[in-house]
Amino acid sequence: MSAPSESSKIRIVAAVHGCREWPHDPGPEAELAAELRDRYDYNEIVATFHRFSRSSEWLDSLMRRVCLRAVAQRCGAGVQVGLNVSLQHPETLEIGNGVFIGDQAIVQGRHDGRCVIGDRVWIGPQSFLDARDLVLEDYVGLGPGARILGSEHTGVPVTAPIVATDLAIAPVRVCRGADIGTGAVLLPGITVGAGAIVGAGAVVTHDVPAYAKAAGVPARVIGWRDGHDLSRP
Repeated sequence: MSAPSESSKIRIVAAVHGCREWPHDPGPEAELAAELRDRYDYNEIVATFHRFSRSSEWLDSLMRRVCLRAVAQRCGAGVQVGLNVSLQHPETLEIGNGVFIGDQAIVQGRHDGRCVIGDRVWIGPQSFLDARDLVLEDYVGLGPGARILGSEHTGVPVTAPIVATDLAIAPVRVCRGADIGTGAVLLPGITVGAGAIVGAGAVVTHDVPAYAKAAGVPARVIGWRDGHDLSRP
């Protein structure tokens, strides 16, 4: 009997996050968030968020979401916030329904910035999001350890330490249904088109077309999800 092929070892199982209905948050949750806003100032609510950041128990998970709902511009239903998540300037966040933010993820906003996270977005553990001017459209997936960079120092003048030079902020857009692989990096100003796939460990320095597959350092288009030949326009 011949040995099983590598392909025969692959198992296909049903998707979970992108298909299930998000739970409707309990009615009192919105009231509790409103009560927090009335009783505590912004810094106290953020401190409360971090106080409940170290346990996966139901109450701790609930309180993380309540605190986020109290400070964010928008927080949809069924949002899940993992352990030890770091949110800087959460007041600039617009979060849709059914969003998952994995353990130890960092979302680094700016006081005058904007970050939109659409419905059913999945942000993997230990991801880093420079959220100063960032839009993740619905059904976007970020693998564990993915990095989105939305700013860089100008390096001008050359006589100054780079860290002391002005910061250039450029918008990053990841369009509906795109998937960013584990450890991939998106540089400032990048747009990843709808349904595109960015491979694990890729460094994306140019826009990725819709439904393309991109990989490498720097990333380049290596194929198309619908099977089109690369020579076709």
